[in-house]
Amino acid sequence: MTVTQESARTYEVRTYGCQMNVHDSERLSGLLEDAGYVAAADGETADVVVFNTCAVRENADNRLYGNLGHLRPAKVSNPRMQIAVGGCLAQKDQGEIVRKAPWVDVVFGTHNLGALPVLLERARIQGEAQVELKESLEVFPSTLPTKRESAYAAWVAISVGCNNTCTFCIVPSLRGKEKDRRPGDVLAEVQTLVDQGVLEVTLLGQNVNTYGVEFGDRLAFGKLLRACGDIDGLERVRFTSPHPAAFTDDVIAAMAETPNVMHQLHMPLQSGSSRLLKEMRRSYRAERYLGIIERVRAAMPDAAISTDIIVGFPGETEEDFQATLDVVRQSRFANAFTFQYSIRPGTPAATMDDQIPKQVVQERYERLVALQEEISWAENRKQVGRTLEVLVAEGEGRKDDATRRLSGRAADNRLVHFAVGDHVPRPGDMVTVEVTYAAPHHLVADGPVSVRRTRAGDAWEARQGAPAPAKGVSLGMPTIGRPPSVPTAGACSAS
Repeated sequence: MTVTQESARTYEVRTYGCQMNVHDSERLSGLLEDAGYVAAADGETADVVVFNTCAVRENADNRLYGNLGHLRPAKVSNPRMQIAVGGCLAQKDQGEIVRKAPWVDVVFGTHNLGALPVLLERARIQGEAQVELKESLEVFPSTLPTKRESAYAAWVAISVGCNNTCTFCIVPSLRGKEKDRRPGDVLAEVQTLVDQGVLEVTLLGQNVNTYGVEFGDRLAFGKLLRACGDIDGLERVRFTSPHPAAFTDDVIAAMAETPNVMHQLHMPLQSGSSRLLKEMRRSYRAERYLGIIERVRAAMPDAAISTDIIVGFPGETEEDFQATLDVVRQSRFANAFTFQYSIRPGTPAATMDDQIPKQVVQERYERLVALQEEISWAENRKQVGRTLEVLVAEGEGRKDDATRRLSGRAADNRLVHFAVGDHVPRPGDMVTVEVTYAAPHHLVADGPVSVRRTRAGDAWEARQGAPAPAKGVSLGMPTIGRPPSVPTAGACSAS
C-alpha cells in the first residue's frame, strides 16, 4: 500500500520501554515512510499516531490508556486521523484495547510489525478497527524498511524472543521463543551501516549472549564480536543485554582482544539474594554473578559495568535485601537501573504469596538508590584527570545550551559534557578531552578539546542539509545515526 501525492499524511511514532522497542519504532517509521507517509513537524498533531508499547512495568496500561484519552478530542475533530497501538502491551491486551478505547483504529503485535501500513489502509476503507496479532514471528524485523534516528550510531538486532522463564517477566510470552539471525546477515547489515557513515553499533537481543542457540553454536556470540573487529571503519561495538547464566569466558576474551569492542558491560543482576534468584528462575546465583564481574575486571581493568535490580520481589526479606546491597558494594557498578517490583498479570510471580507492602519496597528502594549514587559518584571521581575520546552526540545534554557545552559518550559509555573550543565538532565527530569534574551520572571536561572529524560527522552534516521530502514521496536499519536514549538499559529491563 502506497500513499499517493494527493493523499499523503503525516505520522508520529511514540515509543515506550526498552532498546528493542526503540529499534522496532525505527522500523515502523521506515514502513510508514516507504508507504508514503511523512513525519509530522514538531508540535503538530499527526494524521497517524502509533504507540509502540511496553508491558514490563505495572503502570504501562494506565499510561497507554491515559495517552489514548488525551488524543480522543483530536481524533473527533480530524476525521483523517488514525491511532494505532503495537508492541508488547498490544500483544498482551489484544482486543481489550479497542474495547477500552473504541477510537483506536489498529492494534498489531510484536510479530507482525510489517502489517501496519496495510492495517491502517484497511481500517480507513472499512471504517472499523483492525485487530491483527500473530502468535509467531512472520518475518525477522531486520528485513523491513528502517528510518534510523542517528547518523553515527545504530542498533543491530541479532535475535528476537527469549527462551527463559523468569517468574517476574511477561516478555517471553509476548516476544516468543528466541529466533537468531545468521551471522552473515548480521555482518552484512553492519557493513552497510558503516558504509553509510555509522561509527558505532549496538548488538541487540533479549538475551544477546545466547545468540547461536537456534543454529547450535554456543560460541557464536563471541565469534560475532570478533568478526565485527574485522570491519574497517567500525570504531565502537557494544551489546545489550547479556544473561549471567549464559555468560562465558570466550565472550570476555572476545571483548578484551577485539579493539573496537568497548570495555563496557550491562549485565542484569535483578537480586543479590541467591534464594530470590532461585524464586525468580534466574539460573545463576550471586556467587556466579560476582565471579563474572571478577573475570571481566581481570581481563579489562577499565571496564564500566552497569546492571538492573528489582526491589521488593515477593517474599524478599530484609536479609535478602541486604544480600543485594552486598553484591552492589562488591560489584562497584558504574550505574544501575533500579526498579520497584510490580505485579504483571500472567506471570508466576503475580500469584506468589508474601507480596511486599508498598511502603517497605519504597524504603528499600531509596536505600539502594542512595548506595548506588554513592558508588557511581566515587567511580566517576576516578575519571578526573583522565583523557577520554568522546563520540559527540545529538541531544544527550539537556542543559548544553545553558552551559555552552556539547555532550557525548566515552568508550565506556559514560556521559561526558565538554566545553567547546575554536573548532566546534559535529554529532558523529570524535573529541579528545580531559575530565575536570565528576558527578554521579556524568563527567565534565572544561579544558582544551581536540577534534577529529569523521565520516559519521559528514553523514550527520549531509543529513542536515538534505531537503525535506515532499509530501507524498514514497514509519529499526539502513538509514543512519544514534538512537535517542531510553529509560531502560537493556534490551528489556526484565533480561
